[in-house]
This record gives sequence, structure tokens and C-alpha cells, in this order.
Amino acid sequence: MAQKWAVLAVLLFLPINLVEAHNRVRVEAGHEAVLRCPNISKTFLLLVTWKKSCSSQCLLSYRRDHNKTSRLNFSERITWKYSPASDPALRIYPVSLGDEGNYTCETANSEGSFHFFSSLTVIVPPTVTLTHDKSRVAVCQASAGKPPADISWIPESNHSSEEEFHHPNGTVTRVSYFGWVNSSFPSVTCLVTHPARNQSLVMDLRDTSHGLLYILIKAAVGVGVVFGLSLCLIFRHRGSSPLHKRS
Repeated sequence: MAQKWAVLAVLLFLPINLVEAHNRVRVEAGHEAVLRCPNISKTFLLLVTWKKSCSSQCLLSYRRDHNKTSRLNFSERITWKYSPASDPALRIYPVSLGDEGNYTCETANSEGSFHFFSSLTVIVPPTVTLTHDKSRVAVCQASAGKPPADISWIPESNHSSEEEFHHPNGTVTRVSYFGWVNSSFPSVTCLVTHPARNQSLVMDLRDTSHGLLYILIKAAVGVGVVFGLSLCLIFRHRGSSPLHKRS
């Protein structure tokens, strides 16, 4: 009991030393994030608390005198990386988009209390596809990336265009179109650049052109057959009409 009151008395009369230390952490969704809270003093920690701005107060704290951890509105995915008495680093696993934001670590020891700030950014790699339509246009799509992916083409083209779609969860889909109507290139490559990873997809334009030519030939044959049958029906009808027999 005496130890408890001694610790509380120390905490009440500690000087506040606000350390303007900003730690920026960027992690891919689904991976592990570790937010550091360095103990700048060689003395033992008395109290350490991690806080995050959320809809209500979110915190994870450890009191050395009780050897006890307290949690309020923090997910079970968020806990200590090591023993908080020796290294009060915060571990988040697996990271989700909702974990993004600003975190504050407050430590207290016999020399005072200290605040450290961490900013967590969650990145999401896009899903990349490369397709084409019947108008000889290649379509490269980088879906649901955060931040938005950059799309480029090899070879470069003056006939490319791009559009962008924003989703409620903060991710972005980008779609780039590459027209090769008068192109003699045998293939086209879509390059997708993103902080998580870079990706490239290749389309063989020769196979695509043959497919389109086959579709056009098939359509033309179909039209010819319909036109020939129509002519036969017309002449047959004229040959069997009373006017034609009278002559």
C-alpha cells in the first residue's frame, strides 16, 4: 500500500516534458505495424500510456506498481510488442485501414513525463488487370489502391486516356485506356507504380488483332448469308405472283 501511494505521489508532482518527436510509420494493410516509444531516461518507467484519437477515447496503459495493463476501446489486435516495463512499443497486427491516424505515447518516470507522437499511414496495393474491348482499346485497371496507383504504357501513346473512381473506404480505382487502331506494335505493356509494389502486364496485340479480325469476318459472313436468303425469297415471291404468270 505504501508503494502504491509513493508511486501516485511521484506521478502527481512530476514535471511535464513535452518531447516534440514525430515518428512517421507507413505499413501495408494486413502486415504488422510497430510504433516506438523510446525511454529517454535510464530510470524505470512508472507509467506508460498509448492514446489515439477515435470516436471515443482509445488507450492502452501499463502501471508498473500494479504490473497491470488497462485497455479502453482498443482492439485486441493492438497490444504491446514486448514487455512494456522494458520497451513500451505498440504492436498492431494485422493492420487495417481503420488503424490509420495519430498516436501519442505518454511515459512517466522519476525524472518527469514525456510525450511522443506517431503518425500511422496504411497503404493498400491495387488489384491490376489488363483487358481489351472490340474497339481495339486496351484497358489497364488498378482497383482499390491507397494511395492511387500511377499507370503508364510502353510504348507511349497520344491516344491514351484515364479516369478515376473514389471509394468510401479511402481507396481509389484508376483506369487507363490505350488505343492501337493504327499501331504496328506487336505488344503493349501496362506499368502500374505504387508504394506497396510495382506491377507490369503485357498484351500481345497480334493475337488480339486476329481475334478481332475473326469476329469481323464472322459478322460479315453472317450479314452476307442473311442478304442472300432475303434475295432468294424476293425472287421466289416475284416468280410465283399472278402478275408474273400472266406475262
